[in-house]
Amino acid sequence: MTAINHNYTELQGSYLFSEIAKRRTKFVQENPNAEIISLGIGDVTRGLPEAVTKAMHAAVDELAVPGSFRGYGPEQGYDFLINAIIENDYKARGISIQTNEVFVSDGSKCDVGNIQEIFSENSIVAVQDPVYPVYVDTNVMAGRSGKFNKETNRYENIVYLECTAENNFTPSLPDRKVDIIYLCYPNNPTGMTLSKEELKKWVDYAKANNCIILYDSAYEAFIQEEDVPHSIYEIEGADEVAIEFRSFSKTAGFTGVRCAYTVVPRKLKGLDANGNEVLINDLWNRRHTTKFNGVSYVTQRGAEAIYSPEGKEQITALVDYYMTNARIIRDGLASIGLEVFGGVNAPYIWLKTPNGMDNWSFFDKLLSEANIVGTPGVGFGQSGQGYFRLTAFGSRENTEKAVERIRNLSL
Repeated sequence: MTAINHNYTELQGSYLFSEIAKRRTKFVQENPNAEIISLGIGDVTRGLPEAVTKAMHAAVDELAVPGSFRGYGPEQGYDFLINAIIENDYKARGISIQTNEVFVSDGSKCDVGNIQEIFSENSIVAVQDPVYPVYVDTNVMAGRSGKFNKETNRYENIVYLECTAENNFTPSLPDRKVDIIYLCYPNNPTGMTLSKEELKKWVDYAKANNCIILYDSAYEAFIQEEDVPHSIYEIEGADEVAIEFRSFSKTAGFTGVRCAYTVVPRKLKGLDANGNEVLINDLWNRRHTTKFNGVSYVTQRGAEAIYSPEGKEQITALVDYYMTNARIIRDGLASIGLEVFGGVNAPYIWLKTPNGMDNWSFFDKLLSEANIVGTPGVGFGQSGQGYFRLTAFGSRENTEKAVERIRNLSL
């Protein structure tokens, strides 16, 4: 028989959101009349902005006109979208990004999972804990994790940077040599952020220790406070040590449409087996063009419309809607004495489970007694034990109803 990639056998249990779906399905089958409110998976509920749908309709009509049809486009993305990204997301903030440093893709989840392919199998990886599971699981698949220790609930070769209430969810710099550091801000799952001064410490560390930061900024549009950086490239020297990932999924309702982009600066370098410097940008371009055929023309025209005056206005309204939901959840839970975090610069609320309750026990209690689906913190890592995530992506009606149900729980 054909041998499998044995690293896959090191993956632990079901993927977090698959386990949530399994438990929800079982409950609904046993309680078919239950009115379930989902505040677990971070999927949006509002429709696409009108500017986006108009642009996509126009693009579809354009493809039907003889002589205007477009087949395979550039794998890196069309210039019209790349230029709009650079002008609005970077140049407007005083950041210089070149067109050959932007790679349009079908989702930041794909990119943060795939980027590790271009680094050595021997690279030491550091992740925040709690952490978005894709960062860990894709490195397990690649063979960097080592064995899973059931006593510590962690992989032996991965460096975990603990983020808890005790350190204000601000990870300490690694205490050993690492090659790759995953940072996510605004953070999923905690909803917390770093100041520019705090982020500068990471950039300085990466420069001093010759490591690379993989900076997931998928929730940048939800930032409300002034001193919170929207891009890691606001920090001087970051273009020498960092790759940034951005997404249109949550800001523009593209979770089902699929469009994102990754910035890989030309200044960023690595070493080959002979110790020679190699441009990371060239490696990612090679991987991107080999395994990806590009985002559809229709989708990219829709993404471009996000940056139009009408699109910007509609995106702001979407963000405001979800952040109002976040405030409703945050204030509602705090009013009954629960300890809550996040929800200020991100659409996630991170709460301590009441009375030291186990994560999955709290999940089952919310589901069975309040018919609410949330996300157990331990699914994001060992440091998530004792915490729970709720999202602000539901409808206003369901958000208010969910908060009222939680208020009526016996906790």
